Amino acid sequence: MGFIGETIDSVKSIQIRQLLSQAVSLGMIVTSALIIWKALMCITGSESPVVVVLSGSMEPGFKRGDILFLHMSNDPIRAGEIVVFNIDGREIPIVHRVIKVHERKDIGEVDVLTKGDNNYGDDRLLYAHGQMWLNRHHIMGRAVGFLPYVGWVTIIMTEKPIIKYVLIGALGLLVITSKD
Repeated sequence: MGFIGETIDSVKSIQIRQLLSQAVSLGMIVTSALIIWKALMCITGSESPVVVVLSGSMEPGFKRGDILFLHMSNDPIRAGEIVVFNIDGREIPIVHRVIKVHERKDIGEVDVLTKGDNNYGDDRLLYAHGQMWLNRHHIMGRAVGFLPYVGWVTIIMTEKPIIKYVLIGALGLLVITSKD
């Protein structure tokens, strides 16, 4: 009998108590991951403390698939900093460099203009219709570190969902059939 036959026999022999134990273990793993994510959000001050670079617009500094670590503080944003921002009406955040800062001293706010290092012009064409600057509420965080290429796992699972479903199924089967 091969691996598949042994796996099927293992699934058939699962008792209800063992199945509940496996489900509780899986629930604890998922809950732990959510707690860690929420703790990172509190520590970094960013709604998304980790993001994956999805395009080549920031090459050669950051390549597609790099993971960026973000931090958001109350310090003023300055030209040259790399920020991650959301545009109204778009779901996917953008990683680009601040090229201009417009300080409005009358109301104490700072507006910024961004550009991808590998792009020809600024990002005004990416912004919402009629928007010329990004406001503070658009900025999710500043890049404070990165891990090269690690984000390719996320990109592959997003672009080829079948791989994601196979991986989730395999992990679920592994949890169900483990003897511990």
